Amino acid sequence: MFNFRSKYWVLIVVLTVLLTSCQEDAKKTITTQQVDFTYEGDLSIFKKTSDTLRTKFNIEFAQTEYETQTGLMYRKGMAKNQAMLFIFPEEAVHSFYMKNTEFSLDILYIDKDLKIASTQENAQPLNEGGLSSLVAVKYVLEINGGLTEELGIKVGDSISFTKN
Repeated sequence: MFNFRSKYWVLIVVLTVLLTSCQEDAKKTITTQQVDFTYEGDLSIFKKTSDTLRTKFNIEFAQTEYETQTGLMYRKGMAKNQAMLFIFPEEAVHSFYMKNTEFSLDILYIDKDLKIASTQENAQPLNEGGLSSLVAVKYVLEINGGLTEELGIKVGDSISFTKN
């Protein structure tokens, strides 16, 4: 037979078990698997006025819906000579954001004639604000933040690329 004191201790034990189990659930974290760069081709950027080679990048392509939606998310960074080239089926105004992207990027928007049409420099990591191409483009090149200025890349410069 339970008396008031026994019921009180049972209630304390039940509450303690419930509270401790809730605390353990709160400690669980979701982790994402590290995504590494995959070398898939080469890209060259040429000065608009002289067709002189300005720089070259090893590139990874983003063509499928999943690849274009994910881009460089969940990566810690990439080497200075690496970049990601997005290829869209049709020319249109495209907007990018930095959700789940942990390092700064320069985004080069490239038209169907392979000319750089606009840029967004030093896009801030993890920022979910839209970064629009402002004009219709077919390609987008993401490079490490600050490289556009460092390498002197300008609107009007042209690109060429090859796939492995």
